Amino acid sequence: MAQRVLILFSHPYAEASRVNRALLNAVLDLPDVTVHDLYQHYPEQMIDVEHEQALVAEHDVLVFQHPLFWYSCPALMKSWLDTVLTFGWAYGDDGDALRGKPWVHAITSGGAANVYQRMAYNQFSIAELLRPFEQTATLCGMPYLQPFLTQDVNQLDEIALQKRAAQYAAWVQALVDGDLPPVVHTAHAPQVDFLEGA
Repeated sequence: MAQRVLILFSHPYAEASRVNRALLNAVLDLPDVTVHDLYQHYPEQMIDVEHEQALVAEHDVLVFQHPLFWYSCPALMKSWLDTVLTFGWAYGDDGDALRGKPWVHAITSGGAANVYQRMAYNQFSIAELLRPFEQTATLCGMPYLQPFLTQDVNQLDEIALQKRAAQYAAWVQALVDGDLPPVVHTAHAPQVDFLEGA
């Protein structure tokens, strides 16, 4: 049985984003995949919480696609998390609406993988920087899965970009088919990093 995948896309300059736009275009027509562009849907940034919760309820897997902005997500996605993941719905007493629903990131970064390492330019690995999201998923009872990372994006020529977009489409199709990436648990890991090839 196909898994219904919801891609929550957040990029304040999406039209100018060569890489994120290419990734998104590669999955727009996949069956059982809903692409929800937050900045397009909420140009005034006023989030309809009931609509968002209903949309989430209709899907089995949540993909958070965005560029890495200041080691985190764009502002509207943070606002989405702050307003949609409410006490009593996403967590807390009777807050089990998301329990068991996988959370997975699709992230782009300008920096290459080697600058996101301990003692490197950015001091921390991507896995370490994403720990607030991992913990949010854990609080909501959601398995936090190995992300799809596209790094060093400024070095991608058109051929490499189209190849990466095709890999993204295959990755999303695997989510639909129920072939999920491994669950990430970094809480007690001494060296926190994702698997190679993610």
